[in-house]
Amino acid sequence: MTGNEIKLKAIAALTGVRGGIGTDYVSSLLGEVTPTEFVVPAEGDAAEIGFAMLDQLSGPLSALISGFVMAFEAVADAFDELEPGTSSQEILQELALHLASESD
Repeated sequence: MTGNEIKLKAIAALTGVRGGIGTDYVSSLLGEVTPTEFVVPAEGDAAEIGFAMLDQLSGPLSALISGFVMAFEAVADAFDELEPGTSSQEILQELALHLASESD
């Protein structure tokens, strides 16, 4: 699966969540971007095997995160244009403060 295809999956997952589609759909959609098989060194120790798996996961996960960020930026830009009184940056700061206060 290419990077753009994975980014499209991220956007589809966000769209599905916002549209009220169940989490099972979203989970299966996101599951499509992760490898189902890994190539690992046959004689490798746990660290070598772990690094091999991480290396194979990093590309798809990076593309997935990039897709989420691209989608958020598009929505945030549209919001900022429509709502001049409150910026998306202020909303994120409020969210961060809220989460930080809950973790104490």
